[in-house]
Amino acid sequence: MAGAPSLASQGVWTNTLYPYAYAAGDGFWLAGHFSEYASLGFAPGPEPNVAALNLDAGGSTQGSYFLTADFQAPAYWQGWRVGLTLGAIRENRLGFFGLGNASVNAADSVGPTSPYFDKVSRTRQSARLTVQRKLPWHFRALVGGQIVHTSFRALPGQSVFAENLASGLIDSTKNPFTDPSVRAGLVFDTRDVESVPESGLFLEALYSAGKGYNRRTASAKVYVSPVERLVLSARLAAEAMGGHPPLAAELAMESSEQSYVAVGGYHSLRGYYDARFTGPGKLLGGLEARYGLLWAPTLFELDLAAFYDAGRVFDEGTPVSLTTKGLHKSAGLELGLRFGRNSVMTVGYGHGSDGGRVTFGTQWSY
Repeated sequence: MAGAPSLASQGVWTNTLYPYAYAAGDGFWLAGHFSEYASLGFAPGPEPNVAALNLDAGGSTQGSYFLTADFQAPAYWQGWRVGLTLGAIRENRLGFFGLGNASVNAADSVGPTSPYFDKVSRTRQSARLTVQRKLPWHFRALVGGQIVHTSFRALPGQSVFAENLASGLIDSTKNPFTDPSVRAGLVFDTRDVESVPESGLFLEALYSAGKGYNRRTASAKVYVSPVERLVLSARLAAEAMGGHPPLAAELAMESSEQSYVAVGGYHSLRGYYDARFTGPGKLLGGLEARYGLLWAPTLFELDLAAFYDAGRVFDEGTPVSLTTKGLHKSAGLELGLRFGRNSVMTVGYGHGSDGGRVTFGTQWSY
């Protein structure tokens, strides 16, 4: 990585700043986004940009907040990709329905003495570094490390979390939990545009080791555009954890980009609460069709998307397998607005066995 080119030779640096607002399970949110980035110029590749620094902050009426600083350099150094993310996040109304794939959404248990029966407050501070080396034939080798400090707090009244903590189902000695971890893996990527792909194949296989546990993750995503404006995509992902992972680790699923909440939520199982199902093993699948209602390539696009998601967790001691048994399923519609080459906002609705949920995202689900 020595001899990096000057900023002047790396395209034009510019910035964007905008506020946004939305409603979610933890109230009404006000947030803002700032980005300083260098574009790829007139010969764009699959990377979203040469390099970018993104700052995001927001707060909700229910006491949740996030503050993140994300630096990504996918094309600044020839043959290398580097990413560094710092974050401080509190999810003050995170869903928690118990452990296992058969956990029940007991909505009738919510009442005056248990207003947060299926909720918990989770606070995290994290730092994550990823370095990737480009290899021949669209492969990349990946190494990385992170440290995450997580603490859970029972909300007032009776709750599933408080009951599980008192009974020992959740290890109280691992709350709070500071988790340094390392990871390595291999990525195969032929997507035409990484941020809004219309064609290509993405494969990843990862191994990570944390404090007292390890995880093996594999995923595949495929994108095809049979006719102009229409994009069809599919996703299959699985993760198995060994050792004795704490609750803080079980709620996340690893990827070569950023880890995400699973199973349940926008990036894993739309139409369900975030972290609706919790376990050391995870299986995800999905199908999606996006059609450009308004379409001006690289400038502006309004898409209508239909999706079908499926997923489940595997309890401790149960091996992860490709199966159709025990899957939780959802289907729904989304509207996605893309402005510029990479910025995306989506809003939609997904419906599963628990009922329906409004979805919101600042990128496509996968």
